[in-house]
Amino acid sequence: MMGSSPDAITPHVEHDAIQVHRKIPHGMSDTLKPSLVRNAPRGLTIFGGSHIGRVREHNEDAWMALSLSNEASGNQTDVALLLLADGMGGHTSGDMASALAVRAAAVRVMQDVVLPFLSSEVAGTQHYALHETLVRSVETANAVVRHNVPQAGTTLTMALILGQRVYIAHVGDSRAYLLGKGSLRRITHDHSLAARLIETGQTIPEETSAHRNILYRAVGQRATIEVDTHTESFPDGSCLLLCSDGLWAKVSDAEIAEVLMNEPNAQAAVDKFIALANERGGDDNVTLILAVRNEA
Repeated sequence: MMGSSPDAITPHVEHDAIQVHRKIPHGMSDTLKPSLVRNAPRGLTIFGGSHIGRVREHNEDAWMALSLSNEASGNQTDVALLLLADGMGGHTSGDMASALAVRAAAVRVMQDVVLPFLSSEVAGTQHYALHETLVRSVETANAVVRHNVPQAGTTLTMALILGQRVYIAHVGDSRAYLLGKGSLRRITHDHSLAARLIETGQTIPEETSAHRNILYRAVGQRATIEVDTHTESFPDGSCLLLCSDGLWAKVSDAEIAEVLMNEPNAQAAVDKFIALANERGGDDNVTLILAVRNEA
């Protein structure tokens, strides 16, 4: 299957933007800024949550969020690393695979990107180096999972936020969404058989459910791994959502957009997503991370 090389940015599939509007009490002017942004503290805030669901005996998802703010000469720069992994169901120790992948990738990015970013001697880090390091971090996670739990596998979606840009690295079928200016876009591509069949016109929607959980690319499955990388603007008023398929399989993209636009704050949105997934069967673990940028 086609993927990225360490020295290139993978062309990603553009998904149609979903236009949404905030529900406004009668008599108030409309705005495209979500309520959860308007009510958030200034700068970057991050919320996350995970739930085992109603069917599974244990949670195979893992997530991590690391953030810091650096202020110098009157200018504040936000740095954050978000990682989400979904251990592959039916495989041995999927929960261990997801936890190992998240930790291994985080250590690599902290060592190779975040700590140098805080050093004035290497303040001019280029975007090429950032993408290369993100790919290498996923490769490190792949090696760690293969060594420790060779029969397991996991998805891995990570977002590195530097100022008002976000750098994405992605393997599997967990997802990243970006909400800004009243529209929601999915900015990752599912590496599943269902997605591939739909792309090539070899299936109809009714047939996709049997293939949705079959991944053709996952961390820990092969000695080498192809990684999608992508860069997005992440300006004030935006929301970034990372989630496992336990959410998006139960809650449509349009519903995701509506929750992000209309919930009063980010924690309420996280709780709402988990509740919706469980109300609709809860047959999988559900995990999400939400990053909200308000005007600094």
